[in-house]
Amino acid sequence: MKIHLKELFDIVGEVKEFDYEISPEQVGEYSSYDFTAPIAVRGMVENRAGVVTLSFSVVFTLSQVCDRCLKEFEREYSYDLSHILVRQLHSGRDDYDEYVVCEDNVLELDELVISDLLLQLPTKILCKEDCKGLCFKCGKDLNDGDCDCPKDPF
Repeated sequence: MKIHLKELFDIVGEVKEFDYEISPEQVGEYSSYDFTAPIAVRGMVENRAGVVTLSFSVVFTLSQVCDRCLKEFEREYSYDLSHILVRQLHSGRDDYDEYVVCEDNVLELDELVISDLLLQLPTKILCKEDCKGLCFKCGKDLNDGDCDCPKDPF
């Protein structure tokens, strides 16, 4: 989704709201995560006192495999994110990461949303916080109870 920002950059107090979905296929171009439904994106771009701010939330569900017990499960994620938008960066600035540059007064929102949500995802995927995993000897899922393997005293 492209948002044209000329009026937002030029008019203090201007607001544009958006509410749309990104298809799982579109995200698949950027990652190997298994999105089970479209990503819901809702937010706004606002010029407050000459500072143009993008604020949005994303809600989506992923089909995942637990890193400890290897069970498949689905989990819903929800993130709130924001960025300061600028037309261009002034030379001599070293805080490039704090701003999103919108060349030609246009913001390609899909790329930014997908990038942001992928960076927010946890690196360790667990079916539950206290997942016990698999027995190292027999492979039994320890979430279903103890196995019959002898306990190592160490």
